[in-house]
Amino acid sequence: MTTDPLRAAGAVVWRGEESGPEVAVIHRPRYDDWTFPKGKLEAGEHVIAAALREVREETGLTVVLGRPLPTVHYPLQGLLKRVDYWAARVTGDGGFVPGDEVDELRWVSLDRARELLSYAWDVDLLGTLTAAPLSTVPLVLVRHGSAGSRQTWQGEDARRPLDPEGQAQAAVLATVLPAYGPEILLSSPSLRCVQTLEPYSADITPEPLLSEETWDPPKTSALVGELTAPAVVCSHGKVLPSLLAALGGEEEHLPKGGFTVLHRLDGQVIGAERHDA
Repeated sequence: MTTDPLRAAGAVVWRGEESGPEVAVIHRPRYDDWTFPKGKLEAGEHVIAAALREVREETGLTVVLGRPLPTVHYPLQGLLKRVDYWAARVTGDGGFVPGDEVDELRWVSLDRARELLSYAWDVDLLGTLTAAPLSTVPLVLVRHGSAGSRQTWQGEDARRPLDPEGQAQAAVLATVLPAYGPEILLSSPSLRCVQTLEPYSADITPEPLLSEETWDPPKTSALVGELTAPAVVCSHGKVLPSLLAALGGEEEHLPKGGFTVLHRLDGQVIGAERHDA
C-alpha cells in the first residue's frame, strides 16, 4: 500500500439532548450501505473545510465541529484510505435532497444507529462520541501566517505584512474558521496577525496583551482563559507555547499559519487538535 493515504473527512452529526442524542446516518445506493456523511478532499482543500462541505452536500445540514473523533483507516482498492471525523452539532437545515450518491437520511437513536450502520468502524465512532461531553466551546489559537524576513524588513516590525505565502495561508484559514462559529476574534495589533484573520472577518479586536512587544504571560493567559464564547486568538510564535500550556493544552511550537483548537467545558480542555498551515 502507498505511504500517502487517500484523504477524506466527515462527521458524526448529532442533535437533541446530550444525554440521549440522535445522529444522522445516510444510505448510499451505489454501495447499499448505511454510514456517516463523509467524502474525499478536493485539491488544495483543508480537511476541516472538507468535513463541513461533505456534511452539507450529503445531508443539507450546516454544522459546527466539536472535538475530533478517532481517525479511521481502511484499505480501498489496494490503497490506504484515511478518514478524519469530528463530532458535529446541527446549526441549520437547508433540507435533504435525495440524489445518486445519497438517497436517504435518517435521524436515529444511538441504539438504532448501531443496528443500521454497515461498518464496524462507524459503530466504534458511536462509542467515542459519548465518551466525553459533546457541548464543548472551541478556542482556536492561531500563529500568524508567513510574513517574510524580520531581518530584511525595512520599518517597524509591527507593520510587517503577510507575504504571498502568508496570504494563501490566511485564505485557507478563512475556510476553516466557520467550523467553529467564533463569536470573538482577538488579535495581536501586529499587521501580520490582523491580516491572518481578515479574510474570514474584519470584526477583529486588537489586543496588546497578545503582542510580542507587550505580552505578559500571567495577564495574557488570564485574558484568554476567561473567554467563554467560541473564540479565535491570533498571536506570535513567542507568545503561543506558554499560552497553550497555561490553558491546559500542550506547550508546542506552531508553524506560521498553523493553529490549535482547544475544545473546552467550564475552562477544562476536553479535546484538542493541531493543524499546520
